[in-house]
Amino acid sequence: MKKRTWWRLGVALAAIGALIGVAAPAQAAPAARPAWAPFGIAQVSVFHGVPNTPVDVYVDHVRVLNDFQPGTFAGPYLLPSGTYRLDITAADARDDSHPVIGPVNVTFARNTSYTVAAHLTAAGAPTASVFTNDISPTPWGTGRLIVRHTAAAPAVDVLAGGMPVIRGLTNPNQAALTLPAGTVQASVALAGTTAPVIGPAAVPVTNRTDTIVYAWGSASAGNLTVAVQTLRQGSLLSFPWMPRH
Repeated sequence: MKKRTWWRLGVALAAIGALIGVAAPAQAAPAARPAWAPFGIAQVSVFHGVPNTPVDVYVDHVRVLNDFQPGTFAGPYLLPSGTYRLDITAADARDDSHPVIGPVNVTFARNTSYTVAAHLTAAGAPTASVFTNDISPTPWGTGRLIVRHTAAAPAVDVLAGGMPVIRGLTNPNQAALTLPAGTVQASVALAGTTAPVIGPAAVPVTNRTDTIVYAWGSASAGNLTVAVQTLRQGSLLSFPWMPRH
């Protein structure tokens, strides 16, 4: 195994981003680059938002994620910044000799936090987006609420208390709000309407935490739902290294 390969196993957290290629969303948040983060470190999570498609993930021919299920997250973990080779196979594959997707190179910048989301386009095709997470601290007593549209659905509005607070959000974009810590009653409706297609649901906003809500699934298939990721704001040093499976 070549030098630093054990570090490179951390890239499995980005492997789902290799599905059909990796495309950055047009409204990705700016990168957080804390001055106290170590040189050459990136933070990576993965969200698997393609329905009905469990997969295995290989890095340098080593399987590092097994039977990764839709609607779940892996990470966040720290890994050295750089470019990694990924192969993705069916969940029942014996090895990576016949990948479904791959090989694919994915690059992560130093002192930056990412979530790689495999999801459906608005038209329902499998794709992936790399979201850069802004984990810079919000003012004390507030948190950051981020909504990411990763569903096979047209533009949506996000409602709080029945009133739109985010308008016209399209796939694969995101919008962020800084809110007082507490609980928000939120729902998702088709743009210009108020009838929820997702929710309403109680969404906690935690002090100095990013609460990231992914709308995923398919409107035509009737399986629209949400998944919630939380990230502590501040230093990348507070997250573990990727273990080898």
